[in-house]
Amino acid sequence: MPFALIQFETKEGIATLTINRPDKLNALNDAVIEELSEAVAAIETDDSIRGVIVTGAGPKAFVAGADIAELATQGPLSGKDRSLAGQAVLRRLERCGKPVVAAVNGFALGGGCELAMACHFRLASENAKFGQPEVKLGIGPGYGGTVRLPRLVGKGRALELLLTGDMIDAHEAYRIGLVNRVVAADELIPEAEKLLRRILGNGPIAVRLCLEAVETGLDLSVDESSLLEANHFGLIASTKDMREGMAAFLEKRSAAFTGR
Repeated sequence: MPFALIQFETKEGIATLTINRPDKLNALNDAVIEELSEAVAAIETDDSIRGVIVTGAGPKAFVAGADIAELATQGPLSGKDRSLAGQAVLRRLERCGKPVVAAVNGFALGGGCELAMACHFRLASENAKFGQPEVKLGIGPGYGGTVRLPRLVGKGRALELLLTGDMIDAHEAYRIGLVNRVVAADELIPEAEKLLRRILGNGPIAVRLCLEAVETGLDLSVDESSLLEANHFGLIASTKDMREGMAAFLEKRSAAFTGR
C-alpha cells in the first residue's frame, strides 16, 4: 500500500515497517500516526504477515520523539485527542497477535521510546539512545510512557527516567531490562530477522496465544491470569498443530505446522 511517511514491506512472512522522516529524525506527527494506524490494520488482518520489524530510516534515529511544532499549538482537548490516538495505535500493535521487534537504530526518545516499548522485543544498535524527555518541555508522556516503562524496568528506575528526562545509552538500557540485546549497527536488522525466524518456526497458534496470555494476564490477578493460561492450554489441545508438534517430537523430526 502507498504511504508518504512510512515504508511498509513484506518478505517471507515478515513485515518491515520503517518510519521514514530522516530529515526530522523520524519524529511522529499526526500524519505518521495515521499511516501507522493503516499499517497496523494491515498487520492485524493479513494472514501472510506472521511477524513484524519496526525501525527508523537513516542512521541517526529510530524515532526522536513527537513533532514539537504540532505539540506547541495544541490545547487541552486537542492534546488529549492526540494522546488517545497515539495510544490506540500502539496498543493495537502490541495486541496484534504477531511478534513485533523494534530494531532501534539511534535516538528513541519520547514517542519513539513509547513506540519501541509497545513492541514485544527491543533490539538496540550500539549507538541507540533511550529517554522520555517530555518534562524538559513542560509536558508529560502521551503515548504510554508512564504505563509501559514501569512495567518493563520497575517503578524506581522508570520514575528516574521520567522525572529527570535523562537519556541512557544502549548498554544501560540493556542493564535495566529496557532492551533485550545490543548488537552492532550493521547486524541490527539481520538479528531482528533471525529472532523472528526462530519464533516463526514454532506453532503459530501457540505463539499467538502466548502473546495474548502475557498481554492480558499482566492486568489480571494471579488467579485470573492462571485460569486464562489453563483455558489456552486446553484450547490448544484441540488443534492439529498440537498433534503435529507432539508427533514430530516423538518421531524425532521437524514439525510442519499449519496454524490449524
